[in-house]
Amino acid sequence: MRVPYLDLRAVLAEFVPELDAAWERVRTGGRFILGPELEAFEAEFARFCGTEHCVGVASGFDAVRLLLAGVGIGAGDEVVVPAYTAVATWMAVTATGARPVGVDVEEESFNIDPDLVEAALGPRTKAIVAVHLFGRPAAVAALGGLAEQHGLVLLEDAAQAHGAEVGGRRVGSFGRGAAFSFYPTKNLGALGDGGAITTNDGGLAERVRLLRAYGWRQRSESEIAGLNSRLDELQAAFLHVRLARLEAHNDRRRQLAALYRDAFLEMPGVTPPDDGGSVWHVYPLRSADRDALQGRLDAAGIGTLVHYEPLPHLTAAYRAEGWRPGDFPVAESLAASEVSLPLHPALTEAQAAAVVAAVAGGASG
Repeated sequence: MRVPYLDLRAVLAEFVPELDAAWERVRTGGRFILGPELEAFEAEFARFCGTEHCVGVASGFDAVRLLLAGVGIGAGDEVVVPAYTAVATWMAVTATGARPVGVDVEEESFNIDPDLVEAALGPRTKAIVAVHLFGRPAAVAALGGLAEQHGLVLLEDAAQAHGAEVGGRRVGSFGRGAAFSFYPTKNLGALGDGGAITTNDGGLAERVRLLRAYGWRQRSESEIAGLNSRLDELQAAFLHVRLARLEAHNDRRRQLAALYRDAFLEMPGVTPPDDGGSVWHVYPLRSADRDALQGRLDAAGIGTLVHYEPLPHLTAAYRAEGWRPGDFPVAESLAASEVSLPLHPALTEAQAAAVVAAVAGGASG
């Protein structure tokens, strides 16, 4: 049985009538930018996350960048970021003129290690970005304590963690603000690009609203220097449709992750991730012989990906700033052993069983 890494057509199949209705509503409404669909989605997503405000923007990258700019991060500042994350987290910091300062991660969670953060702080440090990688919440309590102790801003990169909770409270509500991505592959994905910022800080929300549209409060009157980064009406309408079933889809992801864990826990040659409150945007299996395992899975028709190689500090962009192999040994070890298995709400038990069988054959072979 061939199992693609992700089948978006299958994931979206149950939404087709509602998506068609959303398209027709936007088409006939004649409002395509900064209109009622966006306002409705922003209000609903803020309620979902447990925050007072949500501001839709054009992408997850822009969400991080505008969040940083909104709290005043700029040239000459430093921002603490995890070594293991999508390069977008680091590049959003760079885009503000600030410098990303990497910190190694915990082996169990793949998330930034709070015990290592203090050593990375300096006189120019202004913020800590907690990335909830692969859908698993970062250690927000410990990171929040560090931020408060040192007079820093805690921000969340929740691009992969829509609906994840810590102590009954959803991510996106812990820091001064949080950035989300609605890239089509995400747990809550658009049919194009999109992002949002959530916050309980009304002043921050207002500043981001200005920044996303040329600094306009009134058209053509730029109060501050902004840019063009707006979540459009059609994507907002689609996202509103999908948000209604996000919790059910996250539950399905949890069921599949539990099935995988039960199968892999005693399997030689592989190390499954533990739960940690994840909503399982990615299922990161580890193997000391990852490349060989991935090759065998590919030969068996099982789609896989690797997240992330190279890590941000080992890309050409950041090697130029002086980062080198060995700077973050835990992150580098994880990146060399991680393979992402198929996991999405439309994955069937038969497909999951085929994945397990292929891993078993590869892991023991």
